[in-house]
Amino acid sequence: MSATGTATAAISDTLIDEIRGVVGAEGLITDPAATRVYECDGFVLARKSPQLVVLPASREEVAATLRLLWQAEVPFVPRGAGTGLSGGCLPLQAPVMVGTSRLRRIREVDVANRRAVVEAGVVNLHVTRAVAEHGLLYAPDPSSQGACTVGGNVAENSGGPHTLKYGVTTNHVLGIELVLPDGRVVELGGVVDDVPGYDLRGFAIGGEGTVGLVTAATLRLVPVPAAVRTMMAVFGSVDDACRAVSAIIAAGVIPAALELMDRLIVQAVEDAYGFGFPTGAGAVLIVELDGLADGVAEQVEAVEALCRESSADEVRVARDEAERAALWKSRKKAFGAVGRLAPNYCTQDGVVPRGSVPEILRRISAVAERQRLRIANVFHAGDGNIHPIILFDERDEDEVRRVLDAGREILEACVDLGGSVTGEHGIGVEKIEQMPLIFSPTDLRVMAELRAVFDPLSRCNPGKILPTPGACVELGAPRRQVPL
Repeated sequence: MSATGTATAAISDTLIDEIRGVVGAEGLITDPAATRVYECDGFVLARKSPQLVVLPASREEVAATLRLLWQAEVPFVPRGAGTGLSGGCLPLQAPVMVGTSRLRRIREVDVANRRAVVEAGVVNLHVTRAVAEHGLLYAPDPSSQGACTVGGNVAENSGGPHTLKYGVTTNHVLGIELVLPDGRVVELGGVVDDVPGYDLRGFAIGGEGTVGLVTAATLRLVPVPAAVRTMMAVFGSVDDACRAVSAIIAAGVIPAALELMDRLIVQAVEDAYGFGFPTGAGAVLIVELDGLADGVAEQVEAVEALCRESSADEVRVARDEAERAALWKSRKKAFGAVGRLAPNYCTQDGVVPRGSVPEILRRISAVAERQRLRIANVFHAGDGNIHPIILFDERDEDEVRRVLDAGREILEACVDLGGSVTGEHGIGVEKIEQMPLIFSPTDLRVMAELRAVFDPLSRCNPGKILPTPGACVELGAPRRQVPL
């Protein structure tokens, strides 16, 4: 399925030559066969190739490139590693893509103050590897952390399995270096927790590249926990596993991570990685506890008891670091294992209150039956961030249509239950039509006005997040609004 959208300005040979003079021949891709590599991110249901891909190698090259595009009145779309899952870097209405993959320097590691300054193209996991010898780590850990980059994480405000205890990207970014659409370089935030004035840093994080291009970020580092224990609890049903999740939180235990996989995912993961998951299980709960050794030991006993009280058939604690790593490999690569189940899949992303997880799973099951689709579930059970994985074959046009319908129905159900249309994957192009479910026309207008402060001419990633005026916005009152 191809997305619609045309470029708003032509790219002249003169402009291409000028950009080549900035980034060099190695920083410019013009061959249509090569630019097609950039036609989509992880949301493969929408595709569009850029006419030109620019890969600057420094902040200065980014700024010079954006100045040239601004003067030529050519819109652009930023791109990180392309691991996003909502079409956020699709080049709609923007013929030029500016990638950050060559911005790979870790500029500074400040051990005393527990922070690091890294460029946008640094891979998430590489930050932790760079500071591990100092007993530190970078907490946000999306499932794609071995490939996704810091700039993309900032754009999407990425989460991950350890969000429950440690928070999402915005909780670990002190400041960002941002190149505005006209090429000006600004610093938002700083190197301390509380910077006077408006939190423009917080506004840009999660902005999905619509206010400028992030070239670097100052990251907060945290100490490696003294003790970490990872557990696997096996249940006969998803409802039993959800009951255990509620019991754990109600008991005052805050795990570092609390992940749930249903039967379909467990079977796929076991076939792919052979960890030892019981393929007949209705659900598997992964619980990670960290902190001081004595406290963690007590929590392990408490969690095991709570799981057994919730009808767990088995509770297993990882024997050593190797087994723990194998368990997490299975969870974080679950999406890859889905390839064993179907030629294609679409990963949805929504949020519901923790207590509503059993109900949203029942509604997802009903959607699957109604749309004649298989839907597997793997999600962050501790904070209600669900990730239904819709299985399909893109060669079947009717099935693709039903996949899109199923995604919309699932998001509507999330909103009905008091949740939101995204937890960590962003809006991009995938969920743009669902924004009026939770925001009124006035809300959306205010967002557009805020965005215009940074990008008054809509040159930076146009066509993302906010519905087109006169199209989706005029659907009436949203189902849920923040009370005034």
